[in-house]
Amino acid sequence: MLPFDNWLSVILLIGVCITVVILIVLYVQGVFRRRIHYKIFNFPSPTAPDFSPTVASLSDSFISSAEATKFWVKADEIQPARLNAIRCAQHRILFETYIMTPGERADAFATALIEKANSGVTVQVVVDSYGAKSVPERYWKNLELSGVEVRFFNPFSWRSPYDYLKRSHRKLLLIDDQIALIGGAGISDYWDGIPEQGDRAPWFDFEAQFEGPVVERLHGLFIQHWLDSGTTIDLGKNPLTQSSNQTLQTSLPTVLITSGEDPSYRDSSIRALYQMLVMSAQSRIWIASPYFLPFSNIQNLLIDAKHRGVDVRILTMGSKTDKPFVHYSARELYKNLLQEGIEIYEYQPSMMHGKTVLIDDSWVSMGSANFDPRSFWSNDELNVSTAQPFLCQNVENFLSNGFRESHCISYQEWKRRPLIQKIRGKVMLLFYLLL
Repeated sequence: MLPFDNWLSVILLIGVCITVVILIVLYVQGVFRRRIHYKIFNFPSPTAPDFSPTVASLSDSFISSAEATKFWVKADEIQPARLNAIRCAQHRILFETYIMTPGERADAFATALIEKANSGVTVQVVVDSYGAKSVPERYWKNLELSGVEVRFFNPFSWRSPYDYLKRSHRKLLLIDDQIALIGGAGISDYWDGIPEQGDRAPWFDFEAQFEGPVVERLHGLFIQHWLDSGTTIDLGKNPLTQSSNQTLQTSLPTVLITSGEDPSYRDSSIRALYQMLVMSAQSRIWIASPYFLPFSNIQNLLIDAKHRGVDVRILTMGSKTDKPFVHYSARELYKNLLQEGIEIYEYQPSMMHGKTVLIDDSWVSMGSANFDPRSFWSNDELNVSTAQPFLCQNVENFLSNGFRESHCISYQEWKRRPLIQKIRGKVMLLFYLLL
């Protein structure tokens, strides 16, 4: 038997070897590469005729048309709206989400889907294999036995374990190729509050409904993830377009769809979209992002906007959060923004989970994407951007209410945060950025 000192040496050697292997893997993956910084001068303002085409071209977004018709806030409005849309379906229900957890919300959702599948409606569901990992197998079996087709996005494989970091963060419900519900909420009781974490109030989130030709384009995005699971589809039985749809409705407002498909550090549609929106602002940039970890180029663009007189405000999560390590990590990035007078509001009643950017009085982007490395470089996301007054006004109200129920952090207060919080934040920020 080896003496204690020898065992200690062996353990240390194993630890060093593991560390070296991890660093090599991260190096090969390009984690330590320099981040690219850029700036575009004379970017069109949101009211300029060439604004939408410019943003679409540079962010790999596609231009379509749709009308935002409904807007809901918090779980007590969002989840019933989804269930009602499902119950009204006559032909086809397509649903994709990141988070699903066992509970009353998931059970109600399954009941609604099963009822429609039993009535002959085509029901197809794509769920992220990581985001839905806590849902038991019997839940999916019950759906499939009733005729609901279920596919899991990017399940873990030992052949490519690093690829498991690529997630689908989208939340999308399509009904009969006529309406689309898009937002940030998952199918989970979390959105009603998490009492064991001291969060008893409903999460602050929202969802919007769109109608028009854009639904067909969103159908195509859904099918791309459906096919990624290795399945098949018969376009004869399930066409992507419907002849009855008036796909050339030029009278409907313009919308940009940014899908953020398989992003990388060189090619990130979501990053490009957000940076261009910030560069275009003339009077206001109001941002809601629960996981707010802006890399240096985004920070510089926000600071530039502040210097040119733009009202820059950030609404993010406070201490009531589902991911405390992200909260502490994010706080380590506040310094430069606070020093330049940018207002950062931490939501107090519960978890703030809405994701949106309001530019001036005329343009809004909303959906699943955060201002963080995962939305920029890892996740498949989905954002809708438009200048529709109905949506702009509702998002403005959402943000205004959020600011009123938040604590605005001052630079002096940030400097006085406890030492243990600083250490925890810096360590967690390192690991978060590596992922």
